[in-house]
Amino acid sequence: MNLIRYQSPDSAPWMALDRWSNLRDELNSLFDMPSWSNFGRTGQLFTGWSPALDLCESGENVVAVVELPGMRKEDIDISLHDGTLTISGERKHENTNGETTQRTERYVGTFRRSIALPTRVDPTKVSATYEDGILKVTLPKAEEAKPKQIQVS
Repeated sequence: MNLIRYQSPDSAPWMALDRWSNLRDELNSLFDMPSWSNFGRTGQLFTGWSPALDLCESGENVVAVVELPGMRKEDIDISLHDGTLTISGERKHENTNGETTQRTERYVGTFRRSIALPTRVDPTKVSATYEDGILKVTLPKAEEAKPKQIQVS
């Protein structure tokens, strides 16, 4: 049984807005149910997890910065093919020495991020560093993609 608050007739125009508010509250309570608590995480069951990635461009380089906390650099693969940078790897589940896990919120398993680069890069000069859970891939622009200063004669 639902209790509905009495609405005076002069508030009729606001009833439609109140219905939207009620709908929002009902949807929020639906996703707060224990059986749905990991809904957002199980939605990635078939796609794996996806680390955050920033792509910046300067006059000389394109730089990709990827958040990969808790990973070892040996578990990260980087490839460049036809103007697409692909970063993949696997975060392994840590052994708990016989402890019972009560709650798990960190993603484990494989991931793969592919991003089209905004300009041509020189694949022979690509470098990558991994420090404090941050992967930084520096992709120097190809000579024909760099801006050139033209003198007027």
